[in-house]
Amino acid sequence: MAETIFSRIIDRTIPARIEHEDDLCLAFHDVSPQAPVHILVIPKKAIPSVAHLEASDASTVGHLVLVAAQLASRLGLTDGYRLVFNCGRDGGQSVDHLHLHLLGGRSLSWPPG
Repeated sequence: MAETIFSRIIDRTIPARIEHEDDLCLAFHDVSPQAPVHILVIPKKAIPSVAHLEASDASTVGHLVLVAAQLASRLGLTDGYRLVFNCGRDGGQSVDHLHLHLLGGRSLSWPPG
């Protein structure tokens, strides 16, 4: 997989405001937030998108969701939040590295776009 802005954040060649890091993932604040809380949770493993997931990635994706839920609790998103995986250009994916958006801190409308 080609180098992305996210792989450069993982290897610390680009700075980020990190909220969480463990062996499997990194979570950091989006530089262009769409809500008062907008955190990206990314796997350290290079996976281009949801469309590229394999059965062996199931535990990693589950871990991303659990980390996002823990962050939502820690950040006080008691009135709710949204978790979003965008897939492909038409799905709104702008970086070819799997990432989960955690959005909250305001009422979120539906449909999203």
